[in-house]
Amino acid sequence: MNSECTLKVRTYECDSYSHVNNANYLNYLEFARYEYLKDIGFDYKKAIEEGYGVYIARIEIDYKKPAFTDDTLVIKSRPIKKGAVSGTILQEIWRGEDLLIEAKVTWAFVDSNGMPAKIPPEFDLPGLKP
Repeated sequence: MNSECTLKVRTYECDSYSHVNNANYLNYLEFARYEYLKDIGFDYKKAIEEGYGVYIARIEIDYKKPAFTDDTLVIKSRPIKKGAVSGTILQEIWRGEDLLIEAKVTWAFVDSNGMPAKIPPEFDLPGLKP
């Protein structure tokens, strides 16, 4: 399952070099992952109500080119690895034909104590699989 979302860079997200501060890309990626979960039908609110969560265990980011104020960015997300408890999503941030960011985000399904837990069938959706 591939998912895409779009956002526009705001002035306050930029640093003294007039490009997006590297830490703000984490917010962009998080926003896109939430949209990805909605796109595949994952009921995040229900998972939380039932005592589960999806925690980020690792993010590996390659910064290729900067983004600037008012740039329109497209964030593409797709699963590249899936296990019984965790998986990895590849996320890319594009400005037109330019790839700006490539990130591999490893997530883990956890119980109410924050401990890794096997994903229950109602949350183990086909869209999580590569």
